[in-house]
Amino acid sequence: MRSHKRGLLLRLAMQDLWHDRSVSFCIISSLIAVIAPLLLMFGLRYGVVSQLQQDLARDPRNLEIRMVSSGHYSAEWIAALRQKSEVGFAIGQTRSLNTQADLLKDMSHFIENAEVIPTVQGDPLLGTLQLGSEDEVILSAEAARRLAVSAGETIRLRVMRQLEDRREWGERTLTVGAILAPTYFNRPALFVHEPLLLALESFRDGYRIPMLGISTGQPLTDKPPIFARARLYANSIDQVAALDLWLKQQRIETVSRLADIENIKSINRVLSLIFNVIAGTALIGCVASLIGAFLANVDRKRKHIAVLRLLGFTSPAVGLYIILQGVILTLLAYGGGLLLYLSGSALFNRTLASSQSTEQMICRITPLHSLLALLLALTVAILVAIIGARRAIAIQPAESLREL
Repeated sequence: MRSHKRGLLLRLAMQDLWHDRSVSFCIISSLIAVIAPLLLMFGLRYGVVSQLQQDLARDPRNLEIRMVSSGHYSAEWIAALRQKSEVGFAIGQTRSLNTQADLLKDMSHFIENAEVIPTVQGDPLLGTLQLGSEDEVILSAEAARRLAVSAGETIRLRVMRQLEDRREWGERTLTVGAILAPTYFNRPALFVHEPLLLALESFRDGYRIPMLGISTGQPLTDKPPIFARARLYANSIDQVAALDLWLKQQRIETVSRLADIENIKSINRVLSLIFNVIAGTALIGCVASLIGAFLANVDRKRKHIAVLRLLGFTSPAVGLYIILQGVILTLLAYGGGLLLYLSGSALFNRTLASSQSTEQMICRITPLHSLLALLLALTVAILVAIIGARRAIAIQPAESLREL
């Protein structure tokens, strides 16, 4: 029986809105005029800011913190550094002079002083690329282009030293395991296992290095390696500032893209402030307009509401009748606003497509955003309808008899 009464109320509410469709259209239009621009504004804010943030997070160079000055860091210090929560990747590096080598394919294809960069699994710069055997290396795209090699081919690594007035050359044949795309690294370089980099440093320090074909020099001792600096990447964009500050507190000079990261965060804060101010102003105006519309509508229909009371509709039923009308109008308005948003966002994305650096849409909202916007609109409508419902409840059945 109760469900039958609710069904009757819903039908009456819909029929009444259709009967006064000109007034209903005006209320729906006023709601669309608020909902559609707010959805477009939020879509632009979310699309632009999320694109900037994803570009930041996707680029491993933004996570890198370069140690400028040379020091003396033990393997234990590097291992302890890896354990810090702010650190996403860390590996020791030798002195700058020892991170360069000549690369040769043949007499026509060679590179002088290419960078030799140590790497292990989890290197942000390499992504999914990994080294295999100890003689396997990963070449940068620029190095592969200049050497005219592809994955699976072999190259020779050569280094030179001056020992007792003699010039000696160390050499090792390496296999190209993969080619690193030039997206985030465009210098001629090869990524190697850490032992090979340490062997290059020991070779230049005058030690005997069989793996480079050198049998002269001092015997290599078992002393633990000492690194001049570290290749260091933060765990996330949000951790760059904390890690950079910690290193400077250790009196280690660093260089990072912290300023670029802070600029993006500032843009996010400014856009959020602008959106919140405009959205708040529009919401206040919408609420005031709806309150006036609902109260005027209730006053205009006092006789009809009094007849409902005379027919036996209770005060809660009359209040529900007004609230149902508010919900129906809001659902229709939200549907219209969403259609206008979809048209506007498609226009924005098509117009601004030429200025995008990625394929991501400039203006977009997620299904969750759409649902939250609908719930917010319904909440505002119900609260405003309750104000009108309270006035409707106060109407007495006798008012309909006075009109006779």
